[in-house]
Amino acid sequence: MRNRLISELRLKDLYADDVLDAMGRIPRHHFIDSSAFLEFAYQDTAFPIGAGQTISHPSTVAFQTTLLNIKKGDKVLEIGTGCGFQTAVLCELKAKVYSIERQRELYDKTKVFLEDKRYNARLFFGDGYKGLPKWAPFDKIIITCGAPEIPKAVLAQLSIGGEMVVPIGGESQTMVYVYKNGSDDFRIEKCGDFSFVPMLPNRNQQ
Repeated sequence: MRNRLISELRLKDLYADDVLDAMGRIPRHHFIDSSAFLEFAYQDTAFPIGAGQTISHPSTVAFQTTLLNIKKGDKVLEIGTGCGFQTAVLCELKAKVYSIERQRELYDKTKVFLEDKRYNARLFFGDGYKGLPKWAPFDKIIITCGAPEIPKAVLAQLSIGGEMVVPIGGESQTMVYVYKNGSDDFRIEKCGDFSFVPMLPNRNQQ
């Protein structure tokens, strides 16, 4: 089922081969709690993972990751760890991953899960709107939840020459790609319509 899903995504000719290869190495059903939903794990659909959150469509994961142009050794900030599937994809691409999750329930569960699966990512519980200034700058930044606008504090943590992908909007979002030319010089492109759970503000780091 996993191979069939990756083959179907490959036919769309929208996603980088290395991204699809990475996704093909990851058993997505492990990121969904119940084995009763095995069949759904390999459909191109989102799925609830608890705490009002979802695991994104595989095609959405492939699209966002392709836009980021991940290179081995890239230092990546991910906002919205969720169940850790996107985190695992970034790790498979040999990125150095720093990931923030706002929901304590998901953070606790996913941290243990990713460690058990030997994915070497640094996970943090806190407010994604603040990013991780202590660990900045980052070569790439990916936000996996819908934001009303590009968070300025997070944008400031992108290195010059860095790339960022973020869904912007209310009930539905536009995928936005950002390239940082200079400290106050950005190239911004709109890359299609998507639907994400909202990015939740105003939680203090703990």
